[in-house]
Amino acid sequence: MSPVLPERATAPEAPTAHEATTATRTTTTADAATGTTATTTTADAAAETTTTADAAAETTATADAAADGGPPAVHLREAAASVGGRPVLRGVDLTVRPGEVVALLGANGSGKSTTVKAVIGGVPLDHGRLELFGTPYRSFRDWRRIGYVPQRTTAAGGVPATVREVVSTGRLPQHRLLPFRRRDRLAVDRALTAVGMLDRAEDGVAGLSGGQHQRVLIARALVGEPDLLIMDEPMAGVDVASQQVLAEILRREAERGCAVLLVLHELGPLEPLIDRAVVLRDGCVAHDGPPPQGVGQHALPGHDHVHPHADDHTHPRGLLA
Repeated sequence: MSPVLPERATAPEAPTAHEATTATRTTTTADAATGTTATTTTADAAAETTTTADAAAETTATADAAADGGPPAVHLREAAASVGGRPVLRGVDLTVRPGEVVALLGANGSGKSTTVKAVIGGVPLDHGRLELFGTPYRSFRDWRRIGYVPQRTTAAGGVPATVREVVSTGRLPQHRLLPFRRRDRLAVDRALTAVGMLDRAEDGVAGLSGGQHQRVLIARALVGEPDLLIMDEPMAGVDVASQQVLAEILRREAERGCAVLLVLHELGPLEPLIDRAVVLRDGCVAHDGPPPQGVGQHALPGHDHVHPHADDHTHPRGLLA
């Protein structure tokens, strides 16, 4: 009997050219699909990471606002502004929180008045951003929350008026052109009492001294019961009695939670009330922190004793409109 030989293994047949091409295309398509899937997954992961980061940032901002008792009354970042084509502010950062008294210090021409006018809409920003009570400036409409005392000027602007009439104009944002109500009259009386001018309510402002004029302007700012009080050089040219009245007013306003921003040459009797000082030099922030020791109009670099300041000549907008 002949031995049975094992069958030889048959080598696999080589694929035809058509089959090879088809297989290659299939593999390429699969690779492309895998790559697309990987790319999509990576993009999804990146988007998820971004969303998580944004959510974390928003949570942190919310937590910070809550810790500070709400959003800052003033939040100015990288502010640049020009007056008459001349750059005045060059990247100013400024924050004022509820209940905080902040002094804005600096030599003449350093940008102090331009900064506060940028906050109230009197000087447009060339660059940077501004928020008032957490609202972007372009969307802010609640100007009654802000009381503004300009640099010393005639309270009635040359128009014959009584002390009461001038102070009453501070209530206009509350009721527009509607007749005054009893609560408006009471608010005027409270403001006049606060500045020690109730007994002069029916007197003409033309017969007042410089310090009394300043008190009337302060009363006009207080009568709306603002949440942010801005004063530009409130101490300039006023007597000691008026300075003491101002110090007491600022103390009470800060205690009730009002944010206060003061433009000053020197701290004087207000020094114990100042929580933080922001010193400007050539339109930039040179210091932001505790009030520097020995800061006065003679101590600041570049002071030239020219009053009032002349760094602002623009058409009013915002609060000044």
